[in-house]
Amino acid sequence: MPRDIVHLQCTECKRRNYTATRNKRKQTSKLQLKKYCRFCRRHTLHKEV
Repeated sequence: MPRDIVHLQCTECKRRNYTATRNKRKQTSKLQLKKYCRFCRRHTLHKEV
């Protein structure tokens, strides 16, 4: 199975809010998305852990 489940962590409060899937063979860099953090109550950058 080439797609793996990864966790996304908020860069502000350091909580793991989301999960996503990523093909590690094609995308070698870490995933970074701007998502809504319900603890910070605003959109923040979430990075793959």
